[in-house]
This record gives sequence, structure tokens and C-alpha cells, in this order.
Amino acid sequence: MKPPLLLAAHGTRDQAGVAAFNALAERVGGLAAGDGTRVAGGFIELSPPPLRDAVAALRGASATTIVAVPLMLSAAGHAKGDIPAALAREPARHPGLTWTYGRPLGPHPALIDLLAQRVDACGAERPAVLLVGRGSTDPDANADVVKTARLLWEGRDYPLAETAFVSLARPDVAEGLERCRLLGARRIVVARYFLFPGVLPDRVAEQAGEYAAAHPELDIRCAGVLGDCDEIAALVYERYHEALSGDIRMNCDMCVYRIAMPGFEHRVGEPQHPHDHPHDHAHG
Repeated sequence: MKPPLLLAAHGTRDQAGVAAFNALAERVGGLAAGDGTRVAGGFIELSPPPLRDAVAALRGASATTIVAVPLMLSAAGHAKGDIPAALAREPARHPGLTWTYGRPLGPHPALIDLLAQRVDACGAERPAVLLVGRGSTDPDANADVVKTARLLWEGRDYPLAETAFVSLARPDVAEGLERCRLLGARRIVVARYFLFPGVLPDRVAEQAGEYAAAHPELDIRCAGVLGDCDEIAALVYERYHEALSGDIRMNCDMCVYRIAMPGFEHRVGEPQHPHDHPHDHAHG
């Protein structure tokens, strides 16, 4: 029997985001059922179920090894530290349990194609694209978003593709749109680089709307998030098999926890601590 698959996500207070996560977990479960692989998912904070409940459900069927795949688009602090720290608690709760950790979902060709589909669905003719990511204090993760924007632009009929972030990093949404305007764009699609609906994707749409209201000469449209779909489910299952075979290629060359980057030297070797999930009351 193959080890079960644990889907590890951040969590959100937005119920539409929770519903989308649950729908994706069910979709991945249906895909994995053909191989006899059990699937469960949980969050590290903000919304139930906590990761420990998902681990307990998988462990309850006598699993000794679990493969965890972070539902993250880039390797920022949640994927590099928070989820592994939360998983590190579980062997104490379930003696004999071991786990293998997969890598985040992006960058990946399937994600690039989905972004292009979301942009094209807006119906704008040859728009400039502003790819907006979450933003991080980890420069490696921010660079992944910039790389994704470049890959989205290459070979497609977009005049330009710029990058912005909704939190923790610059340029912000307004600055990104202003950059597009100064480069001559008059039709701009804001591509929200998020898996699920939530507070931050909504904030991107609000900020884009505010900029559009101040610049009525521009045609600014906001694309949908990537969402629950077959392509994402297949990518998650690809990451599972990759981890299972030991063929994990997480990008560690520019990891802020491994090398001294200018301004981030204090992060090298920094200990990681799990989030305290509001539904995870027992820490024993």
C-alpha cells in the first residue's frame, strides 16, 4: 500500500477559500483513489481542520509514513518553515510515524498555462499583464513570482508582463499598474497568482479597482484565481510521486535560511517554529 498523501495549506478566514481547498482535496482524493492512495488535508492556522486532524485521520489507518505536499505556489516561509515545523510535532503524537516532504507547486508549466487561461478569459485584446503574488520577506520566493511572470510572457502575445505583490514586498499593486501605464499599456489584466479565493486575492481586486477608478482612460480587468481544477490536482499528485520516488528538486540555491543574502544575513540557520492553530489545543 502506498503512503497516504497529506495536503498542507496555510488557512484562510474566507469561507470560499476553505470550500475551494476542500473541493481540491476531494478532487485529488478521486485522482489518487485509482492507485489506492488515501488523501487528507489540513491547515496550519486560521481555519479548520488543523493539520494534526488530517495526520490523525491518515495515521488511523495504520500508516507509518506520510507524504506531505505543501499547497503553496512558491517556497516562502510557510513552505520552508511553518509546515515542516508543524509536521515535526506529529511523531511525538504518533510514535513510529515518519513523513516525506514534497516541494511547492510552482513554478510549473501547468501553472503558467492556467494563468494564461485566466488572463485570456478576461476578453481583453493583447493586454499587458500584471502578475500579482502574495509577497514575502523571503527574496527567493519573490523571485519565483518574477520568474513566473517572465515565463508567462515568453512566447505569448502579451505586449509586456510586470510583477507586483499585495503584501510584504514591492512593487505593490498600484505601483505595478503605474509601471505598466508608463510603459505604454492601455489594456491591462491583473493576474492574481493565488490558488484559492481569500482575503489577499480580494485585496488585489480592490486595489486594482481603485487604480482603475483614478485612471478611466485605462482598461483594467482582474483575472480569476487559479482555483480548484483538474490541472492543479494533477500537479499535486505529480509532487506526491516525485516525493515518493525521492526525486525532490526544491530550490535551495538561493534559500535565505542557507546563504547570507544582503540584508538577510540574520536568517541563516534561523530556527523554525510552527504556528499555533486555534483548533489545535493540545500540544502534547
